Amino acid sequence: MKYLKYIVLTLLVCVAMGAEAKTIKARHMYVFGFAASFKDSVVYMTEIQDVQGAMYDTKTKFLLGRDSYSDQLKTYFRETMQMPNRVCMVMFSTSKKKAEKQYLKLRSKYLSDKKHTSSYEVRYVTMQDFKFEPVGLDE
Repeated sequence: MKYLKYIVLTLLVCVAMGAEAKTIKARHMYVFGFAASFKDSVVYMTEIQDVQGAMYDTKTKFLLGRDSYSDQLKTYFRETMQMPNRVCMVMFSTSKKKAEKQYLKLRSKYLSDKKHTSSYEVRYVTMQDFKFEPVGLDE
């Protein structure tokens, strides 16, 4: 019984040390933005951009500073496009193929096809107009 306590304690310490999340700087993080308004039927989508130097949490598989990336897009719409009431979100992936799949899936929800008509107008924001900047951990 005495040894069992030490074995269990040792296992708990090992698991706690091994379960720590690693933050890495991703070589390539593919990011695109989406902006919509509740008052308008026009939605905006950015191109898929390769943001090098983006920080990535390996445990949760999430892009760190996601709110900062969506704030960059919101600032672009507020200051450059004079559209302050846009709701902006950012989608991301470490694989370009997965990012393209997410992009096409989201875009298909807002475009008309043979079966369904859409009341939305999709407009695109090019990389010449807007480009995501990498966000550091201190922000």
